[in-house]
Amino acid sequence: MKKLTAAVVGVGRIGWTLGFDKKREQPASHVMALKKNRRIKLIAGVDSNPKALALFRQKNPLTRAYQSVDELYQNLSPDIVVVAVNEDAHLSVALDVISRGPRLLILEKPVALNLKDAAKIKAAAKKHGVPILVNHERRFAYDYRAAAAYIATIGPLQSISAKLFSGMKLYDPDAEESGAYSLLHDGTHLVDIVLFLLESLGGGADGRLPLKKPIVTGVYRDPKNKKIVRELCAHYSSKLCPELSFFMSGRSRFFGFELDIVGTEGRVCIGNGYAKFYRRFESNLYTGFYSLSRDKKIVLPKKTGYFANMVQNAADFLDGKAPLMSTLQTGMNALAVLEEIKAAL
Repeated sequence: MKKLTAAVVGVGRIGWTLGFDKKREQPASHVMALKKNRRIKLIAGVDSNPKALALFRQKNPLTRAYQSVDELYQNLSPDIVVVAVNEDAHLSVALDVISRGPRLLILEKPVALNLKDAAKIKAAAKKHGVPILVNHERRFAYDYRAAAAYIATIGPLQSISAKLFSGMKLYDPDAEESGAYSLLHDGTHLVDIVLFLLESLGGGADGRLPLKKPIVTGVYRDPKNKKIVRELCAHYSSKLCPELSFFMSGRSRFFGFELDIVGTEGRVCIGNGYAKFYRRFESNLYTGFYSLSRDKKIVLPKKTGYFANMVQNAADFLDGKAPLMSTLQTGMNALAVLEEIKAAL
């Protein structure tokens, strides 16, 4: 079988160089994940930054290097094109690529700066018949997929607490045009994975959010600039879960990402570097009571496979073996929640 061909537009951090981070689970970038997949051949890298492109060309001598999408398509016509540029360039680059008609576009998260731009991408994709896979990476990770399967077994959900800790400003209205704020940059991951878990229980993938409007509390603003939000908590309710909260901080001196999902008969605690599954067992502390204990039947692989699985999903989709696991619509759903939160500030 002839290999699928791929090109990456944007050979910066997520596009390429995170693949050299020795502390991260590898592959950790689009270039590295594509090169490791036996079904796919990486044929080109594209970047408007001459220094980034020169380094890419030096390290990948057998792969073509171009300065623009136009130059790429003057020479090649890849099956898969990855758009891994900065948030403020998502719309223009995605529209440019879509107009060329690749068999699949892999779009780095967030889908766009806002829902208005995302709708333009959606309309163009429909017009040109280009399917889009969005790299909300946790949807592809073994640990989060195990969590999605497990919560279906722990009784009706009682609560979901999702938390994000970062040192980057959480929201700044002056950064709307650049997307340089954590609510969009990191919050999209937090919101998307919660929606993924709710989808696993039967809600929301078609665009109808399984959440009621939020109540935003605990808003902490930067003492030196009151327009900048450093911390907030957004409370939601849903038929699938009566209490759901997103706590996000942009004033922490560490990075943290964690979810605590509690059902009537069990619990899942999952975050960066850990996943713990609990089940209701007869208590060894109190006669006649039940307690939660670690479920020893759950054994996860050492690697989550988050990036490798995303690329494999792209290949399987083009081979007609599987649907896309992270779509433009699910990416837009996450944006819709973020816009609701901003509107409530």
